[in-house]
Amino acid sequence: MGEAMNYMEYHFTVAPLQPASDILMAQLGEVGFESFLETEDGILAYIQKTEWHPGILQDIPVLDQPWCSIQHSLKKIVQENWNATWEKNFTPIWVEGRCRVRAPFHDYEPVDYDIVIAPKMSFGTGHHETTHMMLQHLLSMPLKDTVVLDMGSGTGVLAILAAMRGAATIHAIDIDPWCYENALENVERNGCGSIVAMQGDASLLGETHYHVIIANINRNILLEDIPRYAKQLKEKGVLLLSGFYTEDLALINEKCLENGLKFQNKLVKNNWVAAKYVF
Repeated sequence: MGEAMNYMEYHFTVAPLQPASDILMAQLGEVGFESFLETEDGILAYIQKTEWHPGILQDIPVLDQPWCSIQHSLKKIVQENWNATWEKNFTPIWVEGRCRVRAPFHDYEPVDYDIVIAPKMSFGTGHHETTHMMLQHLLSMPLKDTVVLDMGSGTGVLAILAAMRGAATIHAIDIDPWCYENALENVERNGCGSIVAMQGDASLLGETHYHVIIANINRNILLEDIPRYAKQLKEKGVLLLSGFYTEDLALINEKCLENGLKFQNKLVKNNWVAAKYVF
């Protein structure tokens, strides 16, 4: 088995669960952790073995806060063990009563949009607040015959909903090879031929102009890439941004305004934000 298939799994026991778990996930994301599963007593967090080093938690401020208690255990996990891990923790979610995100082993229930996802170490089952809110945004927008970009696509769940809602072409881009492979699998699983999955970052963007750009990443990457997103939007195009906290919204708003993007509205859940901008 190649080194790329090896992950380090941290089981964090967190008290109180909120807001400490959300803060912990955000800070872990900043140092390279890429997948999270919430448990009854905390979170499971995953980082590629090649990105890990023994002192990685020294850069996580919330671990030293007096108002919360966070303990952890560590083990190496290989890709074959992943299914058992997420099957134990993954329950179906409902969004606005119109969209259901489930795993292949969950029974079908009648719903407008039935999305079947097998994560394969990718972020985006719909359980995290940012993914859930982005699904809400997409449910509220006219997408028929649009051209859509999903940056940081993870499992591909947002691109899949866009396809199910009638988007003509969707480009789903993620820098992580596991996410790219997983998006390909989930796109096929949901029969979404209008989605083109690609591995890479914003440098992959060519001359295509989009009606809608979705970016659920993190604050620093968003701030760096917003000027590029603005250049790729059609007139009156929509930019959906998430992956940051309410205290970061002013920075995001400022960068968007500098690039001709006007704030329209936002959703907030457990201090996470999903904001909508119009070009």
